[in-house]
Amino acid sequence: MKLNPQTTAFIFPGQGSQAVGMGKDLAAQFPIVKETFDEADSVFGFPFSQLMWDGPDTELNETVNTQPALYVHSIAAYRTFSHIYLDFKPVAVAGHSLGELSAITASGALSFSDGLRLVRTRGELMKRAGEFNPGGMAAILGVDIPTLDKVCAEASTADEIVQVANDNCPGQVVISGHKPALERAMASAKAAGAKRAMPLPVSIAAHSPLMDSIQSEWNAAVDGCVMKDPNIPLISNVHAKAMTVADELRADIKAQMQSRVRWTESVQMMLGSGIQAYVEAGSGEVLLGLIKRIDSSVIRIALGNPNDFSGLNE
Repeated sequence: MKLNPQTTAFIFPGQGSQAVGMGKDLAAQFPIVKETFDEADSVFGFPFSQLMWDGPDTELNETVNTQPALYVHSIAAYRTFSHIYLDFKPVAVAGHSLGELSAITASGALSFSDGLRLVRTRGELMKRAGEFNPGGMAAILGVDIPTLDKVCAEASTADEIVQVANDNCPGQVVISGHKPALERAMASAKAAGAKRAMPLPVSIAAHSPLMDSIQSEWNAAVDGCVMKDPNIPLISNVHAKAMTVADELRADIKAQMQSRVRWTESVQMMLGSGIQAYVEAGSGEVLLGLIKRIDSSVIRIALGNPNDFSGLNE
């Protein structure tokens, strides 16, 4: 394998990368993956793996299932890599939104079972927040962050808030908030030159103040988990900097609930520290696509099915 651990980061996807069948072929080939899925089934007390492998997609796409499904697949893929390449320790890990919890587990700071319970709780709480205080999210293409910050500030009122939720890559940003403010911001973004402003098919305003109704319960859930200092530095979603102690990790995943996911800045920070290879562990290649938009010269490797592992040695 040609990857250099000193210049390689593992990255972990968030919602939107799920698909029926995720991890099934991997579990058929690698016993450690089957063990991971069996452990998830045991934690939940029902065959969660069957939902991931057989669907239906409508059930898999419910946030209470989507979040743990992505977490399980990501950790299964990472465990497989670590089992094959025992001496390989990446220089950093990072995850997008939900994926930050996968990254924390991969870093050694959080056990798989505690992380799985926490991810399930995250999905349940976010679903409830969406029911209690419904909002929406929209993808904005072709407008820079300063312009969108200004658009969102002008579209917000004391009672209706919209803000940047995900800074994914230059020209691709997601905004989140109350639907009237969201609609005003979408119209203003188009007037400011956006190529597209598309509402996303969600009723949850993630990474916005609309999550405040469940913040205290989320904080308590995070504090209820045993968390250690990570063995691998983890790049913060909230601050786009390396975190190396447990208290920083706790604070980040608490704050992340209402804060912007600074993915562009996180990748730029990793690039600036000399990281030239990015391995996306789990389902899909969404994050690799974003990284390509940030710097197309870097090495990008997907790691979610048996063929991906075979390709590592080519």
